Order: sequence, then C-alpha cells, then structure tokens
Amino acid sequence: MGASALMLLAVGCGGPSGGTARPGASPTAVPATSLLMESAVRAGTWTGTDHKVHPLRLKPTRLALGHPPDLAHIRLDDNLKGMVPYYLTVSYTNTGKSTVSGLDPERNFSLNGVDGQAGRQLSLFRSNPLATGNGLPPECQEAGRTELAAGETSVFCGIFMLPKGRQPGNVSYKDDGGDTLLWQIGGPQKGTPGVLPAHRPADAVTTDSERRTATVLATPKSVRTGSPADLRRFDLSAEQKRLVPYYVTVEYRNTGSYDLLPDLNDSLVLKGASGAQARKMLLLDIGGPGVPQCPEAVPHKMVKPGATVTECTIHLLSKGDLPAALTFQGSGDGARPVTWQARADDGA
Repeated sequence: MGASALMLLAVGCGGPSGGTARPGASPTAVPATSLLMESAVRAGTWTGTDHKVHPLRLKPTRLALGHPPDLAHIRLDDNLKGMVPYYLTVSYTNTGKSTVSGLDPERNFSLNGVDGQAGRQLSLFRSNPLATGNGLPPECQEAGRTELAAGETSVFCGIFMLPKGRQPGNVSYKDDGGDTLLWQIGGPQKGTPGVLPAHRPADAVTTDSERRTATVLATPKSVRTGSPADLRRFDLSAEQKRLVPYYVTVEYRNTGSYDLLPDLNDSLVLKGASGAQARKMLLLDIGGPGVPQCPEAVPHKMVKPGATVTECTIHLLSKGDLPAALTFQGSGDGARPVTWQARADDGA
C-alpha cells in the first residue's frame, strides 16, 4: 500500500525502531497552527481480526502544524530528528448494526506530501504520563476507543512526521481491499524541492544491456486515466481487477555513447496522492495486440546515440487515489532518482 511507516515510540522501554520517553520538564509549548483542510464525511470500512468488513463513517476535523520541540520528551530515532510533526484529528462512527471490537482506524490513515511521499506515523503509549503532558494538542493526549456499539462515535489524534520543507497535500485512508479516500489540504500549492514540473526534460542515468553507465534526456509526455475494462483480455487477480490503470508516456533521447534497449520505463514509479507506489505492470501478451491505449515503444529496435524512443507503461492505483508524482529511479554510476509532478490526463 503506501510508504507510510509506523514508528513505535516505546515509552519506558527503548526499542531499535523507536525511542524512549525523556523524563524532566518539557519546554514551553507553542500552540499548533490549524491548517485549511477538506472535512467532508466519507464512508469507509474497517477489516478487523475477525476478517469481516465493518462500515465506518470518517470525518477529519482538524489538521494542525506542530513544532519539533513538542516531542522533546521523546528520544526519537535519528532518521526522525528534525522532522516536523502534524496532528490529525478524526472522528469515526460505527455505522454497522453490531458492536465492533479491536478498532484502530488510525493505522489506515496517512498524511502525504504534494509529491506523493507519505509521512511517518508515530504511535505513543498515551497511558504513560511521560508520553503526554507536553506540547501536544489536548486531543492528542488520549487514544480513541477500540470498541464501538452500533451508532457510537469516537475520536483519535494521529501524529505524522514530514521532512522540513515538504508541503502536505492530502490525508488518505485505505482499508484492506477497499478504495482510497482522500481529503485535500487547502492553501496555496508551493513547489516541492526536488520535484520538477510535469513535462520538463531532465537528465537521467541508466545502464545499457552490458551494464555500462549511460545517459538519457527524459521528458514525461502524459499520465492518462484508463479503465479496468481495458485489461479484460488479461488474467488479472481479484485485487488487480479492483484497481484503476494509468498510462504513463515518456520520451527518452539517448545522450550517451551506447545503444540502449527500448525498456527505459522499467525504471519508472508512479506515486499516488495516498503515498502508494505503483511500478510498471507486467502483462503476458506474446504476439498479441497489447493494450491499444498504451502502445509499445517506438521504435522497437535499439536506440542509437542521439536517437529518441517513446515508451508507455501501465501502473495500477486503487480507486479514489490520484497520481501525484512520477519518479525515474535510474541505475549505474552517479544515478539518482528524478521526480516530476504528475496529474491524471496531464498532457496530450
């Protein structure tokens, strides 16, 4: 599903993947700043340990920008230090006809950057006083209820960490086998460091068939929305049939010294707004007509130095998710990921 990682901050007992509570007085708290955010009520589901799907009504009520000193009492892992905390408050209602136990919808939520990169979620043992009594908003001092009778409502506050300078773009919810729910975050959309405009040509590094380092000039042309019916000829899994195909077209110019195979899109990853990462879909179609909406590479032969090739690949995202970014991973000496903005039906 997405790249969102759950970091457990084990209060009172250190762990390799989390941190420990730091005793002592907390610094003077600076109130968190509320952000503009869509707060529509949406119907979702929760799949419990009983493997049954239970209906929920979900409504984000507040997203607030915090400050790193809010977590001064927590000894964070090094890879989280310097990140900025965001506090997401959500109400959830059991809209089913029976009591639901073991509820934890918080784990299915994610706060995502405008570049499609999911934030890191923190989980605190709020029953320990060292985990609270700090700069966290009041609603983050207590955990949501894990058992709700039919019609009952509870509230949770999730803590998400984003790198400094990364602008949040949306909040998402994704249950097992369910559609993706998105709530957009308002305010002016700023450029994201390290993310290029959608169609800007960019130099990238790859390798030829003999694993020698080569270079290309990559230009994304379009990201088009398909239909699951486009793939009905193929033997797809039940899960794949529930997903939406997106057709990504990129033009490459060989700026190196070696011939290249027309398979450069193998290095592409389409990132959804929810933080999901979709690689190229592999379809077995030997001698078949392929997918007309996403034609094979042109030309079909080796790409000589100075020549260009246009490639189209299919990437699957869950229903309700939207393309946010496109990344060419690259390979070879000096390779680094190149990322562009991506929007459905963007381009010719």
